[in-house]
Amino acid sequence: MTAIDLSRSVLLVIDVQNDFIPGGALAVNDGEAVIPRINQVGRHFKQVVITQDWHSANHISFAENHFGRSPFDCIDLPYGPQTLWPTHCVQGSSGAELHVDLDLPHAQLILRKGCNSGIDSYSAFVEADRRTSTGLAGYLKARGIDTVYLTGLALDFCVAWSALDARAAGLNTFVVVDACRGIDLDGSLAKAVRQMQAAGVQLITTNTFHDPQENPSIPVAV
Repeated sequence: MTAIDLSRSVLLVIDVQNDFIPGGALAVNDGEAVIPRINQVGRHFKQVVITQDWHSANHISFAENHFGRSPFDCIDLPYGPQTLWPTHCVQGSSGAELHVDLDLPHAQLILRKGCNSGIDSYSAFVEADRRTSTGLAGYLKARGIDTVYLTGLALDFCVAWSALDARAAGLNTFVVVDACRGIDLDGSLAKAVRQMQAAGVQLITTNTFHDPQENPSIPVAV
C-alpha cells in the first residue's frame, strides 16, 4: 500500500443528475445508490469537481432529432460512431439538475459538458470529436493536481471516458467502482473495465478510504 498526498488530489464526481437516477429520462439502474457513497468519499477531499451534462434540446445525440431512429441506435457522424440517446439533461430542465441529496458544498467547480449541440461529450476532459477540450486538464494543472479519483454515472460511458482521458493527460487515475453504476449496453461495462485497466487506471472501492482524523492520506490498494 502506498499513500497519496491529498493536497495534489481531486475528487471528480460525474453527472449525478436527476435524469440518470431511476425515474429519470436515461436512468442508470441503482443509480441512486452512488449518492451516499460519493458524499462519504467527498469528506476526504479538499478539492472536488462536479460535472453536469448540459444539452440543448436539438442535441445531435438525441434519437428524436433523427427521423426514423430510436434510442440506443448507433449512427455515424463526422467525428465517428454515435449512440443515440433518449432526450436527457436538457439545459435548465429539472432532469439536468444535480440530485438534491448530493452533499458536496465544498466543490470548487461545476463543469458543464455536452453544451455543443453538434458534438456529444462523455468525457470531462475532451469532447467526442476527440479534439475539443473542456479545459479541465488545464484547470487541474494550474492547481497543482496530479491525481484524480472518479465517481458517478455512468461507469461505462462518462466515468470511463473521463478516466481514460485523465490518464492520457498524465494524471494518476483511480475509479471508486462502488461509487459508480453502469448502463451496460451490449457489453459496454466489461469493455470499459478492460480499457481502463489496460490504460493504467486503478479500480478501488470506498473501503480504501479511512477516517481523515486517523490518517490524513489515502492508502491506495495496488
